[in-house]
Amino acid sequence: MSAKIAVIDDETQIRRMLRIALKSESYEVVEADCGKGGLALIARQQPDLVVLDLGLPDMDGHQLLSELRGWSSVPVIVLSVRAGEREKVRALDAGAQDYVTKPFSIEELLARIRAALRDRIKPDQPAMLDDGYLKIDLSRRLVEVEGSRVDLTPKEYAVLSALARSPNCVITQTHLLEEIWGPGHKNDTHYLRIIVSHLRQKLGDDPTEPKYIKTEAGVGYRFIYSDNSV
Repeated sequence: MSAKIAVIDDETQIRRMLRIALKSESYEVVEADCGKGGLALIARQQPDLVVLDLGLPDMDGHQLLSELRGWSSVPVIVLSVRAGEREKVRALDAGAQDYVTKPFSIEELLARIRAALRDRIKPDQPAMLDDGYLKIDLSRRLVEVEGSRVDLTPKEYAVLSALARSPNCVITQTHLLEEIWGPGHKNDTHYLRIIVSHLRQKLGDDPTEPKYIKTEAGVGYRFIYSDNSV
């Protein structure tokens, strides 16, 4: 399945142009015309990349980016008429991957989108994990247990996918907290404990003898994976 891109821009013509261009490259496109709607869209649709305008009617794009980085590491490309160096530096420091000024070349924007997506799922990382009981499809953001879809919250999926992208490797609590909640939450380990507890319940993973999500005391977590389907 192709990557899903969220376009957050209040200009109808810009959204239409981007929709046509992105769909011509086989991307799936979802849209919002305001900041609050954009945040809700990202939480609900979990896109692979966000194209964000700064001049939104209900909130400044910088504010949206700041709120987004509190719970998501999705790549963001800012698309704005604001060409000042301070605006660019502010956006990049806040967590944007790239900054493109309007008017813009659609070919250049598409190239920047490809570059930003390139590291989203690295070639040496499995896009699918399936042991016959648990199936995690990272490219489709799909989790199934015994063939039935498991509904996860955005935070639950973010933690599970971060662990599943590096199976059998220890991922530190600090790394997970900074990546998913943001740098200001690196000591909030109780957030992780709650999410991991919910994940174990939904995956049918016994917390006393976990099969999938193992706690490495004082360090972090490890996703245990062995392909038993072959």
